[in-house]
Amino acid sequence: MSIKLIADSGSTKAEWCLLDGKKKKTIVTQGISPYFLTAQQIQELLERELKPKVKSSPDEIFYYGTGCSNPANVKAIKTALQNVFGKIKISVDHDLMGAARALCGNEPGVACILGTGSNSCFFNGKRIVKNSPGLGFILGDEGSGAFLGRKVVQHFLYNTFDPDLMDRFNAKYNTNAIEILEAVYKGPLPNRYLASFAAFLAENRGHYMIENIIEDSFNDFFFNHLYKYKESWTHPIHFIGSVAYGFKDVLKDMCQNYELQLGRVLKQPMDGLVKFHGQMQGLK
Repeated sequence: MSIKLIADSGSTKAEWCLLDGKKKKTIVTQGISPYFLTAQQIQELLERELKPKVKSSPDEIFYYGTGCSNPANVKAIKTALQNVFGKIKISVDHDLMGAARALCGNEPGVACILGTGSNSCFFNGKRIVKNSPGLGFILGDEGSGAFLGRKVVQHFLYNTFDPDLMDRFNAKYNTNAIEILEAVYKGPLPNRYLASFAAFLAENRGHYMIENIIEDSFNDFFFNHLYKYKESWTHPIHFIGSVAYGFKDVLKDMCQNYELQLGRVLKQPMDGLVKFHGQMQGLK
């Protein structure tokens, strides 16, 4: 029975799960972005943060991560993993494939990511056969944390919120137009900065302005992405990510209203990936 190491890595955090028979061990390290780290730097990170905690040497590694639709990035990560764990079987794939396998398993379905950013695809049970283009947080990312947060910021800067919400916003963030514009146009990682304002929506549910922002943002995702797949009308639509999980009641209502079949809604991929890769080992 082979020992498997599964990774789900973003740019800030990576979650690893070591499967040894029916035993599971979870390890968290810094995230790995091959756009910002060389193969040598990735190797050093793995040697420092991961290898000492992996007591059983894996026979196989399944790595899903940001930036891994780029062949050069795949090569860098695979090289680093081989240098750390030896010439074992290593599979490196992008985060959308990880989401699809975690959500759909071996069955066909539409898989959607709604986290800091957003993405979607139609997965035929083996591979991704359709992918609505992801345009990033400036031109796209409908329904994502960055998209929702941008709407919140717009309502604040345009003074669209009613006095009650303006007071709540000021009490929570204590910021102003100058600071916001500086952070968005000159600061690092503006998508994450904008996404941080999505929490304001979760904390003020029930207010009609808040509900309108959430519904409008998800409507944009449905119309610009889900409606582009004819399979959306014949297959379950699954969602993964902190935004999807936090507002799953809205997604459920929208799928019912549009006569679409809502599938799984998961906060993160790892449990689904463990089930997918562990099914041959008797894991459930």
